[in-house]
Amino acid sequence: MCIRDRSTVIDFEIPKRYGLRQTIADTLAAPFSGKITLEYVKKFVDDVVKPVSVDLDGMGTPEERYCGDIVKEADKLGLRTMTLSEKYGGLSLDSLTTAMVVEELAVGDVGVSVVMAQTMKLATIMEKALNEEQAERTLIPYSKDPEAVLAIGITEPDNASNYFLPYPTPFRTSAEKVDGGYVINGMKHFISNGNRASYYLLFVQTDKGKPMLEGTTCFLLERGREGFTIGRVHDKLGENLANNAELIFQDCFIPDENIVGEVGKGFQLLQKFFPSSNSFAASSCLGVGVALYEKAEQWAKIRVQGGKPLIEHDGIRAQLGEMRMLLDAARSYTHRACYLADNQEQGWDWTLGALPKAMASQAVWKIATWTMEIHGGHGYMKEFGVSKLLRDAAGWLHSDGVNRTLFLKASNYMYGLDHLSLIHISEPTRPY
Repeated sequence: MCIRDRSTVIDFEIPKRYGLRQTIADTLAAPFSGKITLEYVKKFVDDVVKPVSVDLDGMGTPEERYCGDIVKEADKLGLRTMTLSEKYGGLSLDSLTTAMVVEELAVGDVGVSVVMAQTMKLATIMEKALNEEQAERTLIPYSKDPEAVLAIGITEPDNASNYFLPYPTPFRTSAEKVDGGYVINGMKHFISNGNRASYYLLFVQTDKGKPMLEGTTCFLLERGREGFTIGRVHDKLGENLANNAELIFQDCFIPDENIVGEVGKGFQLLQKFFPSSNSFAASSCLGVGVALYEKAEQWAKIRVQGGKPLIEHDGIRAQLGEMRMLLDAARSYTHRACYLADNQEQGWDWTLGALPKAMASQAVWKIATWTMEIHGGHGYMKEFGVSKLLRDAAGWLHSDGVNRTLFLKASNYMYGLDHLSLIHISEPTRPY
């Protein structure tokens, strides 16, 4: 059975960790007769992702670790294009449903989750932000290519937290206006799917005399354009089934018809179309937390010390209870942010675009260290799988924004100090 087949009713239930036992169809934005569920995604994870995740993680080079075959299998189920509208072969899934799928993928492997989350998020943004001509020549070939993924070029060696706040400085990657378009020079790095993507949204400085907030333009970039090459593929501590890479521009000409939105208003596009981006990162992180929790619980049931299984010791059992609380609380906050990102008139505030990932990553890092402690010396041995999950969890303390920077960003929104942003809040917002 295939998720794309709307005539097929797939009526599994949502995993117990989501609380209410309902079908995922209850949260779909686009009405259709078939029902798709997280249990179906879970089966894909169990059958396709988990059997190869550890082996891929241990391969010699970043390129060898990439989950390309898994992406192709995901495409057969319609996962790769599910956030697009039916016009482009998708299901128009809303942010909340997408976040649930992203978390389920991360239970199997966080790298797979990141590749798919980045692609699904950018597919949605491209359909909304590109004009009709740009969308036709991008999303049609993208949807037909089972290996195609998407990327966004923002982070630079000199500008990372700078653009999250944003700090009044220009991007180093810049564009010079020439007849018919722009010539781009510079470099982006740490770009998720950077060496794998077919299409990119690229943010560069088109007005060197202004800070990035005012002088940045977004361009649609196709792979293979002259003057655009891939630099290093970064060798990371964790999240190894996803690749991150440098994007290098040496006199790369991009025509005027590839401008997305308006010249000099790239940040407006970011703020308009990216409200749930942080929550998708939180969901990937939560999947790691679920995998850690399940390992800790399983080990506590079978490991005997002090004459009885660890789970019969009050301290261990209480620790598992606290892990469950941390996961449920972070998930509830993340799902609230996702729902309100799509329904902003019902109470969205801009702290929800910064804090879910920070909350989830702090919770999951604590769960990672506790899982290591519960396993004792066994947790330090690679064959038990805890060390991989610990490495995967560590990345989320900074990935998609350093936590301390995100707290500062949120507090600036809360207290009207975000004087550099396009969004001004005159008085503190209520927490709920």
